[in-house]
Amino acid sequence: MSVFSYSVLAKGGPVMWLVLGLGVAALLIFFERALYLHRGQIRSTEFLNGIKNLLSKGRLMEALTLCEETPGPIAAVVKAGLRHARADEQAMKFAVQDAALTEIPVLERRIGSLAAIAQVAPLLGLFGTLLGMIKTFWFFNQGGNYATPVVLAGGIWEALLTTAAGLAIAIPTHLARHFLTGRVRALVHDMEWVGNELMRFLLREFHDRNGAAASNRNTHDHPPARP
Repeated sequence: MSVFSYSVLAKGGPVMWLVLGLGVAALLIFFERALYLHRGQIRSTEFLNGIKNLLSKGRLMEALTLCEETPGPIAAVVKAGLRHARADEQAMKFAVQDAALTEIPVLERRIGSLAAIAQVAPLLGLFGTLLGMIKTFWFFNQGGNYATPVVLAGGIWEALLTTAAGLAIAIPTHLARHFLTGRVRALVHDMEWVGNELMRFLLREFHDRNGAAASNRNTHDHPPARP
């Protein structure tokens, strides 16, 4: 089978190796991106509940440490919000949005390369087809009325194999790009949800709790004067 495979690939001509090189590149990019996005996918609800639990106990530094130890863009967005936990709403919102905008290009990195490979592979296959047909007619012209089918088959093989290889690379690459794009959309959705929930918690509960604690400290340090 291996001898047959190598002989078939050789019949595809030089364009065949270019198409196969694109296929290998697409495979490597897909596995690298899929692994990276898998590592960044966490259970956002449980993670956010853990952060809220720490903040409810006043353990802000432990919450920041948890974000440092958790990989992925969701933890980065939460970390940005926690660093501005005592800021006003506009500063906190800007920090969270800036962190999300920083993480999105990292998530989308090299996915555009898959789209380019999916578009270029069929074009290379078509180019190989044209070269194969040109070779076929050149052999036919050289042989005149005595051109044998064996001689002509080489160009036809090249024409058919490069087209098939280009499509065989382009179709799964398109599917891989759509799969990775869906994973990125899911992560972006989780980032938006976590960012909004965190800001709502910080503004409504964390600020109120800190404000009440500060008020109690002021009352304890400066008790009201007796009439």
